[in-house]
Amino acid sequence: MIPNILSIAGSDPSGGAGIQADIKSISANGGYAMAVIAAMTAQSTQGVTGWVPTEPDFIKAQIKAILDDIRVDAIKIGMLGTSEIVEAVADALKDCPAPIVLDTVMVAKGGDRLLHEDAVKALCTLLLPRARIITPNLPEATDLLGEAEASSPKEMERQARALLAMGPHSVFLKGGHLADAESPDLFLSKDQMEWMPSVRVETKNTHGTGCTLSSALATHLALKGDELSAAKAAKLYISGAIAAADGLDVGHGHGPTDHFFAMRTQ
Repeated sequence: MIPNILSIAGSDPSGGAGIQADIKSISANGGYAMAVIAAMTAQSTQGVTGWVPTEPDFIKAQIKAILDDIRVDAIKIGMLGTSEIVEAVADALKDCPAPIVLDTVMVAKGGDRLLHEDAVKALCTLLLPRARIITPNLPEATDLLGEAEASSPKEMERQARALLAMGPHSVFLKGGHLADAESPDLFLSKDQMEWMPSVRVETKNTHGTGCTLSSALATHLALKGDELSAAKAAKLYISGAIAAADGLDVGHGHGPTDHFFAMRTQ
């Protein structure tokens, strides 16, 4: 059965991140993609020039329309923007049994803040404990924990354990910001820990990697049922999408990954 995957996130008109990347990633990994738009951004490969949040009650109306009609097998949550939207999403999903993959989007690659600072507490209180798996990068882990950014695998492991103590069932901590030849990601749950290293690809085209990974993870979580298997499949997929990214010619800044690279290599 093809799983139905719901993304709740912001819109990126350049197509490399946000809802647009989620739809591509879900589709490329074998799911049927659905989307609730929590915010609209004005952005390109060169950065974010502005964003506006969707009215919280309308976000709830979008979610309700889907849940009243369609079986949802997994949910990916990305950019929410404000504490009011975090609260609205948490309320709308309170009776939904589908597993949640929470991509803790806080700051865009160019440095633009995509989650108000006062919304971090709401995210930690209302959504982290309900997530089947969270997928922060190192700067996002810093925001969630209120401490300095990890600069070594040892510090990554300690921070992953601190994040796990905040309530999610498992943590996928992305280590791409480490200054190393490898890009080590760490999966951690109460009973399992596994490092997932990969050779760092020399490319500037990494726009939307977090959105792409978390959407692939949500799709494989619905397909496979367990977080570690889903994390491994998502890691393999994003590695291939990054490796093929230079085959695209999109924009003058940080271009997108190639979501459909597998189709082009057949």
